[in-house]
Amino acid sequence: MPHCTKCGATVADNAGFCPNCGAPQATTAGAPAGISSAPAGTSGIAENVAGLLCYLLGWITGLIFFFIDKRPFVRFHAAQSIIVFGGLMIIQIALTMTFLTGGVALGFGLRAVVSILGFVLWIVLMIKAYQGERYRLPIAADLADQLFGKS
Repeated sequence: MPHCTKCGATVADNAGFCPNCGAPQATTAGAPAGISSAPAGTSGIAENVAGLLCYLLGWITGLIFFFIDKRPFVRFHAAQSIIVFGGLMIIQIALTMTFLTGGVALGFGLRAVVSILGFVLWIVLMIKAYQGERYRLPIAADLADQLFGKS
């Protein structure tokens, strides 16, 4: 028995919509062998797993999923990943360049704080995406909406 791709509820074999949440369902019956039954514009991966993978390698996987997966949930997490981890990378580069000329100890201390912050955000954002939650970081999510459009 198939399950809804959005909420996980059990749906009938040829149901057009989920009886629980009303989400449209892709029918996979009759797909020729060797041809993917994933809807067009998706990566073929479950939405929550694709959301998690948007954060896996920081802004790089965010960029990849932004272009290959058109589902709003995945695009939201991809855009947020690009902004968060791209921004943190720029901050770290700026700190390195700024403090190479002077206060090396202060520069490396600030870089350590940014690295720890990045690691914590990386874990939290992957967990929230896997749980199917659109966890919006206050500044980053708004900036992602402005730059990449609302997803």
